[in-house]
Order: sequence, then C-alpha cells, then structure tokens
Amino acid sequence: MGNEELFIPILLGTNRKDRSSENVTKWVHGKMSEHPDIETQLFDVRDFELPRDHYGTEIGHMFPEWRDAIIRADGLVIVAPEYNHAYPGTMKSVLDLLLKEYIHKAVAFVGVSAGPWGGVRGIEALVPMVRELGLVVTFTDLQFPSVRSKFDEAGNLLDTAYDKRVAGFLDELVWMAGTLRWGRHNLSSKYHQ
Repeated sequence: MGNEELFIPILLGTNRKDRSSENVTKWVHGKMSEHPDIETQLFDVRDFELPRDHYGTEIGHMFPEWRDAIIRADGLVIVAPEYNHAYPGTMKSVLDLLLKEYIHKAVAFVGVSAGPWGGVRGIEALVPMVRELGLVVTFTDLQFPSVRSKFDEAGNLLDTAYDKRVAGFLDELVWMAGTLRWGRHNLSSKYHQ
C-alpha cells in the first residue's frame, strides 16, 4: 500500500455482561494496529447511548465520532458474537445509524461463539444485511469457536495458530479495502453513489 495507510475501524458488536468477545476484539485490534498498512480505531456498541424512542439514520448525527470515522473509513471489521443463530440487535442498531457512508467500503467479520461453530451462522445472517448497507464483504472470516477456552484469565490468546489466520484475514481486508478506495477515487461518479 505504500505510505498511505487504510483507515479501518473495528466494532465490538455486543453489550452483554461478561462478554467473551471483548478479549477477541482487543486481540484483533492489536493485530490491526501492528499491521503496516492499517490505521484503526476501536468502537464498542456499549458506548452508544441509543435512544429508545427513535431509530435509524435520522439519528446518525447524534453519534459524530462514529459517523466521521465511517465517512473516513476504507473498511470495517465487525466482531460479531452469535446469539441464537444470528447477530446482536444492538450491533444492528449501531450499523443502522448510517447508510450512504458505507457504500463501496470493505467489511470483514470476526465470528465468536461459545459453541463449536465460531459464529458462522451469525456471519451468514450478517452478509445480506451489510450488503444492503453498501458494504463489500471479504471472503476471509476469522472465527473463534469455544471462545472461553481460547484465552487465559488475563485475556491472552492461548492458540498460536491464530497468528497465521489473522495475517491472511488482514491481508485480504487490506487488498479489498485498497481496491475499493482506488475505485472510489478513480472511477467515474456514475459508478459510485
């Protein structure tokens, strides 16, 4: 990518107490921060004070840090724990705060589950939703099945195989985000909203 880093925020998608996905998010965020082609910023759905009586893009202006980050972003990483074969509703509420700001930007998923599937069913449910937002999904997911056994009590990852997995995950994301950035900057506006 040269000297132009890609700006790729990461979103922790659950506000549940004692969430195992917090260790995953911190670890992936650390790996993104170390990557020479990525600048990143961590967002946590727990920090969004979503109103109970209003919803959607009409209130996106109430979250300027998120809005400005997504406007600037070349891509997005979503850490999505799987709850009942789907993704958390709070995460969808945060994503629904914006729309046109996502168009033609890459998105990559980190699936998390207590069970053996690593959030794959939650990711499958996410794909059509983010496609409707205009995001372009990478083909490399990063999955953490049986997540409670993957980290020690201090939040350190115990399985070194993830170092190789995260490298491929981030390389694909960088390629996709860089390609889409080139397209947004160089192709005629008739091809870009």
